[in-house]
Amino acid sequence: MVSEHQLILVTGPARSGKSEWAETLAKRSGKSVLYVATAQIDTSDREWQQRIEQHQQRRPSTWQTLTVPIALAETIQTAPSNSCLLVDSLGTWLANLLEQDEATWSKTLHNLLESLQHATSDIIFVAEETGWGVVPAYPVGRLFRDRLGMLTRQIGAIAQPVYLVTGGHVLNLSTLGVPLEKASVERRNFEL
Repeated sequence: MVSEHQLILVTGPARSGKSEWAETLAKRSGKSVLYVATAQIDTSDREWQQRIEQHQQRRPSTWQTLTVPIALAETIQTAPSNSCLLVDSLGTWLANLLEQDEATWSKTLHNLLESLQHATSDIIFVAEETGWGVVPAYPVGRLFRDRLGMLTRQIGAIAQPVYLVTGGHVLNLSTLGVPLEKASVERRNFEL
């Protein structure tokens, strides 16, 4: 259940149920939910429209939807403290910014992480896991995969809890796993 000023990360592969789990957590928060949709609407892409409509039909009518393809840090900074932001998804947000050079992307990422440090609302992020397959054959695919992996890792390091949803099952990685930094320290102690 979401408590006051909580940051949650829900990650998993495509069609795993991660958005549905994030929606369940948002409902349980008992707070006013702001659904932060990062997708850009493209009316010429019917299949994409159908995906968006599926998500819209699942959401309660009491939730306010904000379309935020780029200004995510600003949205987090201005969110009311009694609200729960459900950001779906980090991968789509990143795709909207993929043309940024490394310096600009680094600043964008810094601004997002900085906004999380000062957030007063609950935030639930949905993130896609894209790095479990083959290395993409094209540079832009590798760039997307690498940036999303690092973004998810950085948010996962500060989120509590972190969930993995796969095969229609939810795993709480915060209780089942060990953070990477802590695992490295434990491994070094074991080797001594």
